[in-house]
Amino acid sequence: MARVSDEELHQLAAELGDKLIARGWMLATAESCTGGWVGQLLTSLPGSSQWYERGFITYANAAKVEMLGVPEETLATHGAVSEATASAMATGALKHSHAHATLAISGIAGPGGGTPQKPVGLVCYGWALADGTVMSSTCRLDGDREEIRSRAVAAALRGLIELIG
Repeated sequence: MARVSDEELHQLAAELGDKLIARGWMLATAESCTGGWVGQLLTSLPGSSQWYERGFITYANAAKVEMLGVPEETLATHGAVSEATASAMATGALKHSHAHATLAISGIAGPGGGTPQKPVGLVCYGWALADGTVMSSTCRLDGDREEIRSRAVAAALRGLIELIG
């Protein structure tokens, strides 16, 4: 499978921005395996400062704990790549920002690092809204590192677009 095109990613980002503007909401992101790709994509759009507040790149577990308040117990019990951690990242981004909506991504982009229980391509997402709504999802993406990461960015954006409605 191919990498998600830049055009499609920009369309998703613009759609999300429009939905946030319509509600007067700000967004914060918490990224691990995508390393800031969502934040870079969103800030490439002119006017995104109206709706994008900040991004957290929390690649290491210590960063997830220190910057987002992910409980060490969650990491020890479920691991960094889990819906529990992605949800904690999303709620932590909400608590440590002025955002009304957040998205979080944690996964194994490869080519190494996978296990039989958590193979390369496993990506977990978390989304949180200021009203207390928290959603999470897991998917298995095929492809090389670049393909997995681009598809994870697209899936995270689609998930928040759907959640916001």
